[in-house]
Amino acid sequence: MPRTKEESEGLSLLGNKKTEYSDKYAPHLLETFVNKHTDNDYMVTFRCPEFTSLCPITGQPDFAEIVINYIPDERMVESKSLKLYLFSFRNSGDFHEDCVNIIMKDLVKLMDPKYLEVKGIFSPRGGISIYPFANYGRKGTKYEKIAGERLFSSLER
Repeated sequence: MPRTKEESEGLSLLGNKKTEYSDKYAPHLLETFVNKHTDNDYMVTFRCPEFTSLCPITGQPDFAEIVINYIPDERMVESKSLKLYLFSFRNSGDFHEDCVNIIMKDLVKLMDPKYLEVKGIFSPRGGISIYPFANYGRKGTKYEKIAGERLFSSLER
């Protein structure tokens, strides 16, 4: 639990309340808190091994592990809000590549991180697996160059 009022400001999903899950894509669920370590770069990783969405054509479920890595600046995403946001894709009809790009863009808009990447490790359907990767590096900084390097190094994995 946050130790000060400032640390808990803007966080509405934590606590003893009953959790409600959205049945529609819900970027408004995302919440942030202040990064207390802006004096140094560090990576935060989230793994969501139970991500689901729907094929926009067939309506069949798609299953994936979503991996998010980011270097925060002033704001950080609160993990429960991220979990609820990712769960909101469950009934959303989007292609794998769309899901990964939407998640990346929503998180960039929310936090304005120095660097962020999202990888989707989708389970095979029809005999083929798809692993989309999208990333962002703040323009005009060293993170923009890192994003370009990471984008092409992701092809080797």
